Amino acid sequence: MTVLGNGFLLSVIYLVKTLHTPRYIIVFNLALTDLCGSTALIPKLLDTFLFERRYIVYEACLSYMFFVFFFGSIQSWTLVTMAYDRLIAICFPLRYNVIVTKKSIITILMCSWISMLMVIAVLVSLLERLSFCGSIVIQSFFCDHGPTFRLACNDTFLNTVMAYFTFTLVICIPLVLIGATYVCISIALSRTASREERLKAMRTCTSHLILVALSVIPYLGTNVIVKITDIDPNMRILNSSLSHICPSLLNPIIYALKTEEVINAFKRLFKIKRTIVSN
Repeated sequence: MTVLGNGFLLSVIYLVKTLHTPRYIIVFNLALTDLCGSTALIPKLLDTFLFERRYIVYEACLSYMFFVFFFGSIQSWTLVTMAYDRLIAICFPLRYNVIVTKKSIITILMCSWISMLMVIAVLVSLLERLSFCGSIVIQSFFCDHGPTFRLACNDTFLNTVMAYFTFTLVICIPLVLIGATYVCISIALSRTASREERLKAMRTCTSHLILVALSVIPYLGTNVIVKITDIDPNMRILNSSLSHICPSLLNPIIYALKTEEVINAFKRLFKIKRTIVSN
C-alpha cells in the first residue's frame, strides 16, 4: 500500500504539467523519500517477523541502518522545506513567485540530501571502530543505532556524541524551525482583517501539520520517554515501528485526499487517458 500510494502520487505529479511547481517539487521529494525509506525498512522487517530470520550479516546491518536513517532524515528536512514554502506563501504572498522558485527549492532539497548523506555516513561509519565481545542481540526491530553501539565492549563516547548530534539535527532543529515558522504565520494571520482569509490560509497548512504530527512527534516522544524513565522494550519497539511505517503509508493519502490540486490533476489525467483510448 505504501508503494502504491507513493507511486501514484509521484506519477500524478510527474505526468500533470500544472503540478510542476515549487510546492509540488517538495511533495514529490517527500513521496520519493517515503518510497525509498519504506523499501529500505519493510522488506527485511517482514522477512524477520514472518520467516523468523533474525540473523543479519554485520555489513548488511550497517547498510540497513544507513538507508533507514538517511531517508528518515531527508523526510524530516523535507517537512522543514514545506514549512518554509507555507511561510513565504502566507507572510509574503506578493513576493512568493520571486522567492520560491524551482531553482531555489531544488537547491534547498539538494543541500538537504548532501548534508544528511555526510552526517548519516559518519554516524554509521563510527560503528566500524567498535568491538563486540558480548551479546550480539540488538534490542530493536531493525539495526537501530543506539541498541547497536551499546553492545560494544570498548569506548563508545564518540558514538554517543554523534547520536545526540544526529538526533538534534534530524528531530529537534526541524521541530524548532517548523514551530517558529507557524508562530510567524500565526502573527501574520492575526493581522489579517478577514476571517475567511485566515481560514483559507490555515487550510493550506493542515496537510503539512498532519504530516509533521505523524512523522516527528511519535519518534520524539519515544526518545524522550526512554531518557526519562524505563519503558517496556516491546512497547518501545511497537511505537518505533509504527512511527517509521505509518507516515510513509499515510502521507500520500493525506495529500491525495486533502489537496484539491492533486484531486483535480488526477481527474484531468484520467479524462485525458480516457479520451485517448476512446479515439
